[in-house]
Amino acid sequence: MTDLVTERLVLYPISVAEAEQMVAGRPAAGTAWEPGFPTEGDVSVAKRFLARCSATGDPRPFGPYAIRRRSDHRVIGGVDFHSPPDEHGHVTIGYGVVPSAQGKGYASEALRALLSFARAGGVVSVKGDADHDNVASQRVMTTAGMLPVGEDERVAYFAVTWDSAAM
Repeated sequence: MTDLVTERLVLYPISVAEAEQMVAGRPAAGTAWEPGFPTEGDVSVAKRFLARCSATGDPRPFGPYAIRRRSDHRVIGGVDFHSPPDEHGHVTIGYGVVPSAQGKGYASEALRALLSFARAGGVVSVKGDADHDNVASQRVMTTAGMLPVGEDERVAYFAVTWDSAAM
């Protein structure tokens, strides 16, 4: 698997062993976690990944990625595809960074890299959502190029769609 490298970050696909370490709350030898990682959301993603691997096999490259800062090599969060693309080329994403890394553009930078990877991999549409009161998350998606496409009483929905012939 190839890492996704940005100006300040490296996104790397997590392995089963790393997901197990996240669930246990202990980093693997040689891995540095920013204080606060893994968050409850990261643990939930790791559990979902482990269940998927057990049931249907490893979904990589359309699975979870850890976000590591290039400057200090610390894992500061994660970004993931909830599942591989469906038969129409659609995926749903999620992301998060620890509180000490928020407000620095890391989540938008990571999401842009994941969107670029998805498009290059034949994905036609990427969806995401954020609670109405989570303005920062909504800003992450719009900064990364996703557009608001609807809302319900609880969440705002975002998406980006590409013409499959334009790849």
